[in-house]
Amino acid sequence: MIALGVVVAICYFAKLPLITIFAATLITFVLDPIVRLLERIRIPRAWGSAFAILLMLGLLYGMSYFFYARAIDFVQELPRISGKVRQSISKYQRDTQRLKQSTQQFVPETQDEKNAVHVKVQQEGGLTGIVKNSLGPVAEVLAAVSFIPFLIFFMLTWQEHARSATVKLFKPENRTTAYITIGKISEMMRSFIGGNFFVGLFMGAFSAVVFAFLKLDYFYFVGFISGFLSLVPYLGVILAILPPLALGMGHLHSGGIIVIVVTVLGLHLFAMNVLYPKFIGKRLQLNPLLVTLSLLVWGWIWGAMGLILAVPIMGAVKIICDHIDSLRPLGEWMGE
Repeated sequence: MIALGVVVAICYFAKLPLITIFAATLITFVLDPIVRLLERIRIPRAWGSAFAILLMLGLLYGMSYFFYARAIDFVQELPRISGKVRQSISKYQRDTQRLKQSTQQFVPETQDEKNAVHVKVQQEGGLTGIVKNSLGPVAEVLAAVSFIPFLIFFMLTWQEHARSATVKLFKPENRTTAYITIGKISEMMRSFIGGNFFVGLFMGAFSAVVFAFLKLDYFYFVGFISGFLSLVPYLGVILAILPPLALGMGHLHSGGIIVIVVTVLGLHLFAMNVLYPKFIGKRLQLNPLLVTLSLLVWGWIWGAMGLILAVPIMGAVKIICDHIDSLRPLGEWMGE
């Protein structure tokens, strides 16, 4: 219990460097097949790693450039969209106010409530308040992100050396097990990342087609946002419904709203019960209770990034437990 508490404390207080390392590790698993393919045509691993990183940065720049104009148009439309949302919310507020007034006829206001003084606390506004509140965290995040390309490069170039050196840390009789365990963790990571990408791409494309049929503004932009948000465990279906509902509010009739909800909910159920087990479930066999607990714990420790990294981390822990005799009962408890 003391050791577990120490590990949790380290993960909590060192979350920024640990998140940076784990994020770089996941990207390394994505780029490793490209580097291996370049090695087959006799391109040195260092040059292949540099090419893979430059290719990734180029794709990110291209995607950001492509979606930037769409995002700017979407942001410019936010006042109109927020106005429609406020109109819908004000309708419910008026109904609530009428209900409150009718309730007060039966429950009279007490003397303490009449004499109560309402205090409104405001945060420091203006540019000074914004700089004070955001400059420090933003600078730390940017500094951590700047390390990711270098970490990926060295993880790719020194991968074989790191694996063989890690195996040699164990006793000779345990080195074969350690080598197999590391290999299975690598396969699980690749299937997890690739499976999530293809599932999100499928749901985003299908959602965009449905939103285009409903003549929803910026269907191509909102469709893929909704598709990839649906991958978030448990909360994904709620998060995926919000963007199209915000755009459709005040524009679509009740039938269109129902189509949006049914589409997002149906895609989520189809992906989680059919596509997800097919692409990922063979190597990632975690029971729902463990997934829920891991999301709760890692979300508390690392926030939003904890929700993204919780499943692959626990998948790696399960593989380690399955290959250690004394921890196999724990691995069986974690499995399906």
